[in-house]
Amino acid sequence: MKKRLSIVSLILIMMLTVSACSTTPASNTTAQSGTAPNSADSASTKPVLITFDQFSGSGDNEKYLQKMIDAYKKIHPNVTIKMQSYGYNDYFTQLTTKVAGGKAADVFELNYENFVPYAKKGALMPLDDIIKSQGIDTSAYNQTALKAFNADGKQYGVPDSFSTVLLIYNKDLFDKAKVAYPTDDWTWEDAMNAAKKIRALGKDIYGYYHPLSYNEFYKVSKQNGGSLISADGKSFTMDTPANVEALQYMVDMQNKSNVMPTPTQLERVPNADWDLFKSGRLGMIVTGCWVFPDFVRDCNFNWDVAVEPGHKQKATHFFSNGYVIKKDSKVADEAAKFIAFISSSKEATQIRLDAGWELPPINDKSIIAQYTSKTPPANRQAVFKSLDYLVTPPVISQYAELQDIVGKHLNAAAAGTVTPAQALKDMQAECQNTINLSK
Repeated sequence: MKKRLSIVSLILIMMLTVSACSTTPASNTTAQSGTAPNSADSASTKPVLITFDQFSGSGDNEKYLQKMIDAYKKIHPNVTIKMQSYGYNDYFTQLTTKVAGGKAADVFELNYENFVPYAKKGALMPLDDIIKSQGIDTSAYNQTALKAFNADGKQYGVPDSFSTVLLIYNKDLFDKAKVAYPTDDWTWEDAMNAAKKIRALGKDIYGYYHPLSYNEFYKVSKQNGGSLISADGKSFTMDTPANVEALQYMVDMQNKSNVMPTPTQLERVPNADWDLFKSGRLGMIVTGCWVFPDFVRDCNFNWDVAVEPGHKQKATHFFSNGYVIKKDSKVADEAAKFIAFISSSKEATQIRLDAGWELPPINDKSIIAQYTSKTPPANRQAVFKSLDYLVTPPVISQYAELQDIVGKHLNAAAAGTVTPAQALKDMQAECQNTINLSK
């Protein structure tokens, strides 16, 4: 899962001229108690069609999402769900075109990074009144995930999954290198010492892979006591000694110790880092728990996870996808009950758990116990322990543009065309000239 919104999508969103007032939903269903609707709703016989666009349930996961839809339709036989699935790389281009043309689906999926631009441009329906009228119990959700889809005090969506980023490691390579396995209190130094010993096992074996991107650098900066944006969110703080040290640490993985492959050593194809790990030639990779099903299926060696190493402090990442309703949907009440069901009902969360498809965004202890008991990895508790060190970049209207600017200068440092110090000076200057943090 690559967490990114293209600049093309954002530009098209900014072109939208939308009303500040949401159209009143036409459906008039009876309120029900609980997060998910119960069988009493089936008393309604008026046919309802809900259009539904999504990306996280595409490919192998679509059959599991369809099971959730089928479970909802058993309770609501009068409801038809017309689902359209897109691969992640195509989804936001398709979505932007539909929204701009007034043809958005009643329900569509967003990730938290690009949710805010849609909300602030008036493309989404606020759900607070519907949640109240339909008796949807939002306390059942993981509150961190729920708050990811709240903007300016209004709830615009509900989470359908959440995940944290971890250190995933090949136990067999650690054994061959005679290195102790990572623990949840490892530091950068511990990770690099182990990575160098694993790198020494062979010319095609690497010790560590850490993506160089805006989100990852934001996190590593925090691990070193730095920041990219001031605490009040009003200014950029990229050009600092703490960030120079953090970027130097990341660049040196490739260009100095070469524990991480350079772009020329690793084929530039989607998920090449995952493939390197699955081939048994990578000791450690920093990525999210969304990778678990792939690794369970494809790794023929022993592997486990730990909380990501820190430096001056721990800092970990959180991601969430969620379902929203378009601003002028005529079936908003029924759509709200639908998204509540497929995101938080016991039936839907059990389907997600059985499939190993990311983490249900709910607080149910029995569901969490099922999740943590599955192996591999044995240390699934690290998924939840990582939440203790959570940092999330501020989501702004120009989020995609900010990602691109930061990524460009990070890549320049990694390529060696400029020093980390110069890259950060250039990054800050361009961000100050281009990005309006007040939007």
